Amino acid sequence: MAKDYIAITKEISNGIKTLREDIPDVMAGFSAMAGAATKDAALSKKVKELVALGIAISTRCDGCIGFHTEALIKLGTTKAEFEETLGLAVYMGGGPSLMYAGHAMAAWDQFGGPDA
Repeated sequence: MAKDYIAITKEISNGIKTLREDIPDVMAGFSAMAGAATKDAALSKKVKELVALGIAISTRCDGCIGFHTEALIKLGTTKAEFEETLGLAVYMGGGPSLMYAGHAMAAWDQFGGPDA
């Protein structure tokens, strides 16, 4: 059965919303760290999201694959850039990363990533 990355990210977002209400200081700290780590600097936000996708694949995190794939599509990532990132993740992570690279391609399609 194929994973539904849109549903996965929606479900996680709902849980995160609860955490923002219940542990606001922790979540504010995490949000501040995320904002600082992903802002344009020496590396662009897009490059940083590509790195995050590679890490998501190597750690086998479906939620991370979904969120970073969606962000990459919104940032105008091409399919070629996306697939080269998957190739590097497979190179670094071997067979298990290849399996999750396949999942990432499903996420790309589900979020409406361009064909070229």
